[in-house]
Amino acid sequence: MAARTGRREVRMLVITRREGEEVVIGDPRNPIGVVRIASIKGDRVRVAFDFPRQIDVHRREIADQIIEERPQVIGAIKPNVAAGS
Repeated sequence: MAARTGRREVRMLVITRREGEEVVIGDPRNPIGVVRIASIKGDRVRVAFDFPRQIDVHRREIADQIIEERPQVIGAIKPNVAAGS
């Protein structure tokens, strides 16, 4: 499936899972993480993420806020070293 974000076209895998079923991310022998459908009630789906702490997992609206708030680095500030010191 191809979806268009504001910036680019993104190709994504779309699969069907039932409550309690999982998706393994990465090598199944040593996965990066696991996504599990925790529960489904009406139109609400609870999704559980089992990833190492060093991997950030954010809802899209939070990720967008982080991107908007993070200052973009244009260049580095180099210290002014006086000649002869």
